[in-house]
This record gives sequence, C-alpha cells and structure tokens, in this order.
Amino acid sequence: MRRHLLLVGLPGAGKTVAGELAARVLGAPFVDVDARIEAQQGRSIRQLFAERGEAAFRDLERHEVRAALDGEPCVAAPGGGWAAQPDNMEYAQGRALIIYLRAAAETAAARVAGESTRPLLDGGDPVARMRALLAERECHYTAADAAIATDGRTVDEVAAELVELARSQAGW
Repeated sequence: MRRHLLLVGLPGAGKTVAGELAARVLGAPFVDVDARIEAQQGRSIRQLFAERGEAAFRDLERHEVRAALDGEPCVAAPGGGWAAQPDNMEYAQGRALIIYLRAAAETAAARVAGESTRPLLDGGDPVARMRALLAERECHYTAADAAIATDGRTVDEVAAELVELARSQAGW
C-alpha cells in the first residue's frame, strides 16, 4: 500500500523543488501547502502573517496537511515550521513516510536569499536567523522516518533519493 511522502526541513532545504520533481517521476500529485493556503485565502503567506498572525497561519497549515494526508497518496511539502507545531508529526506518522531534507543554515539562507515570501526570516542576519530556526526545529525534523542531506547536491540528486525512498519504504 502506498503511503504519502511528507517532506520536512528548513525553508530552502529543497522541499518544494525536489518534492515536485519526485512527484512527477512517481506520477503522484504534489501538494505545496503554502501555495494551497495562498490560493484558498486569496492572500500571500506574508499577508496572512501580518493580518492574522502566525497562530492562525499554523491552523490553516495543519488543516491543509491533514486534508492532503487524508486523500490519495501524494508528495506533500508544508512550510518549514509545520513539524515543530504540537501533534503534527504524530498525526503524520503511519500515514506518511516523513523525510527530513537536511540543509545547513548557511545553505538554506543562500537558497532563499532575496525571496520576500518568508516572514519568519525577516530582520537581521539571514544566516543567524536560519541557525536559530534550525536550533528550534531540528529535534522535530529528526523525528522523521528518513533524512536526505541536500548540501552540495543538485535537485535531481535529491529527487532521485526521494523516489528511491518512496519505492523502497512507502510502497511506490
């Protein structure tokens, strides 16, 4: 029986780009949770944070991930903070193969440099901010079923490893 692939990790770890490519190879739907929330709410993640706050965004995110996990097997990529929210990882375990896309804070910061879509990375040194996020979240990320190092690797290499994990551990 096929299980979902659920990708966790820092912003810039490659969840969306590698996840999308792996889904294409597997012939599976790809669920970009942030994009789905933006489409449903008619506003950007940045606007949602500004207007409604992080807690409201996290509620929307939790709902969208659960909806994806209750549907047909897919590759899903929630935001980087999803894994650190209470009960989220526990809910996903058994329903999905959870894969931690591991990136150094420096790598992740370089990958998202210049993007204006990530409100939690605003202000100050982006590498320092990413290090703080990693320190806060890594214990949640490491609760995943598997991990893939993304530093110094191409999107194709990471996606190929995702496909291999899907086939060897998630019934694809």
